Amino acid sequence: MRRKDREITDFEKILEMVDECEIVRLGLADGEFPYIVPVNFASRLEDGQLALYVHGARAGRKYELMRRNGRCSFEMDVPVALECIEERGDVTMRYKCVMGTAEVTFLEGEEKQCALDQIIMARHEETRNFPYQKSLVKATAVARLRVTELSAKANLRVGEPD
Repeated sequence: MRRKDREITDFEKILEMVDECEIVRLGLADGEFPYIVPVNFASRLEDGQLALYVHGARAGRKYELMRRNGRCSFEMDVPVALECIEERGDVTMRYKCVMGTAEVTFLEGEEKQCALDQIIMARHEETRNFPYQKSLVKATAVARLRVTELSAKANLRVGEPD
């Protein structure tokens, strides 16, 4: 990381940043060019290691690339504010971001159902007890992304808490 002064190394602070994010962008290997796709996610710690959970159709480019390679990179961010610094004639975006790599495992059976109910749907108050159509679960892919590398950085105002 070039700007070490912006690096966040405190694992608890990184987890707080992950919780602030609504979308994770997955970078998937697809021949000559990477394929980047934004998806909703949920997360939890498993044996001290961060795991991200995503879901979607059991067909399509994202699904096929995740199946084929089994690894991905990811990025998520929180835009804080655009700031014009008149005294320096400078403009900067204040932000927080988390990046990394992960190994992809598709879940099946009871493990898939538990991930949907206890992790993905439980992330937000609005969906925690929502009576979704259980018949759709069979056609839904649920993947656990076990994070293998993790980094974070923030560009915040001087004196602003991380």
